[in-house]
Amino acid sequence: GNCSNSMVEEGSTLLRRMEISVAEAEKRTGKNTVNMQEIFTVYLIETRPIDAITEGHNPAPDSLWRRYSEFEILRNYLLVTYPFIVVPPLPEKRAEFVWHKLSADNMDPDFVERRRVGLENFLLRVASHSVLSNDKILYHFLTEADSRIKALSATFRVKNPDKRFTEMKHYSDELQSLTSQLLRVRARVADRLYGVYKVHGNYGRVFSEWSALEKEMGDGLQSAGHHMDAYAASVDDMLEEEEHYADQLKEYLFYAEALRAVCRKHELTQYELETASSDLISKKQQREELATGMVRTFSFKGMTNKLFGQETPEQREAKLSLLEEQIVQGEETVTEKTVECEEYVKGAWVDMQRFKEQKDRDLREALIGYAVMQISMCKKGIQVWTNAKECFHKM
Repeated sequence: GNCSNSMVEEGSTLLRRMEISVAEAEKRTGKNTVNMQEIFTVYLIETRPIDAITEGHNPAPDSLWRRYSEFEILRNYLLVTYPFIVVPPLPEKRAEFVWHKLSADNMDPDFVERRRVGLENFLLRVASHSVLSNDKILYHFLTEADSRIKALSATFRVKNPDKRFTEMKHYSDELQSLTSQLLRVRARVADRLYGVYKVHGNYGRVFSEWSALEKEMGDGLQSAGHHMDAYAASVDDMLEEEEHYADQLKEYLFYAEALRAVCRKHELTQYELETASSDLISKKQQREELATGMVRTFSFKGMTNKLFGQETPEQREAKLSLLEEQIVQGEETVTEKTVECEEYVKGAWVDMQRFKEQKDRDLREALIGYAVMQISMCKKGIQVWTNAKECFHKM
């Protein structure tokens, strides 16, 4: 604790005091939370004090391994703790929504390397931020390989959560999950369509070569080949147009994250209210104990009084006076936080209802447009083979 406090200097950033890198990635095998065997990737974080480097020393870096999920927990903590800051993003967790141009394998070396670079960039951006870089939890994340980071997800767990916001958070998780699944299926369909269209180019080549051998059938074969070539060449434009509809669905992946951010902000507001209320109750109990001289619960203070004698009346009066001031301030804080929480709930809930209407309308239009596009592509295939049939009839 003393180390992490002393490392913070006013106006400085962590990146000016520490060299940070994500040096390498490694595949590992282990058991997940449900005791199932899984393969996952871990990333080696290396840190080294800048002072040692500038003084001519080259010490071995401190290092520890982190999973991607731990980076996610850290970022969620920063989002909740600093709601007024634009927190840098993480690279994508998995290769999603890709078709013939990219590999969708999360263990693909190229994808893992891109993600390693992205995670390093995330840490460098956070460590260079004037506020985020001085957070003690960030320092622990970089330097201490303990379970502290895994407990962060429960740091702001409120005692009396609003059921509506809890349900909305679960809904946003499901919305993101289902939209991701839909887009992955769409990527596989697009990949298959790309293959089917391009293979028709082979028909075009074979029919064209065959036409050179035939006198009576030559014109018909060559015409059919032209239709196949045109069909094969049209796929790129069609899939680019189809990508537009996929982008409308992708937008709701980010809307799902925006919904969760609203819910997290409510949790933070509720947490601050509950903390202020708890602190006020504690201060009132201290006032009662001082006024009556009776300690309700075991405390170090009560034990000290027994060992070294009671406080003088003047000392007690001074403490009572201070507590009265703190209680007045605490009551004002609780009132302010109550109003803030109520206003936030009211405003956020109105906008969430507006979002629902917008989402229903947008997704309906996007899915209809996507269906129309699929129908159009199927009709184009039917037309190509209808034209080819006519060419064969004329042979």
